Amino acid sequence: MFAIVRTGGKQYRVAAGDKIAVEKIDGEAGDTVSLGDILLAGDGGEVKDAKGLTVSAEIIAQTRGEKVIVFKKRRRHNYRRRNGHRQSLTLLRILAVGEAKKAAPKKEAAPKEEAAPAKEAAPKKAAAPKAETAEKKPAAKKAAPKKDA
Repeated sequence: MFAIVRTGGKQYRVAAGDKIAVEKIDGEAGDTVSLGDILLAGDGGEVKDAKGLTVSAEIIAQTRGEKVIVFKKRRRHNYRRRNGHRQSLTLLRILAVGEAKKAAPKKEAAPKEEAAPAKEAAPKKAAAPKAETAEKKPAAKKAAPKKDA
């Protein structure tokens, strides 16, 4: 069975056992991820319904692609700019293409939930003094003395 999945703005044809390089996905080597945006699925020559299907994959490594040189030049204007870029990539091994199965929970998911309530408590304390200052009326301004010339 194969599937066409979209990740990182690109489309890939995958089947169980394939290895692909996609744009960076959060996770460490050995983590399992689920690619849920399936555009098309099929088995041999048949096209199947892609709704409810997921593709589970294992992260092999986080790596970077080859360096791409970006060179800009304008003739007869003494203008040359040389720049380089290396794209961050994630190497994936496709484990299964099939029915929706939940991937192993990520290790990062639990700390984010615990950290969220702590962040909410801090702004409430900071907001309380601002409310007290808003209740006070501003002092009346005094007129500047007139100067005789």
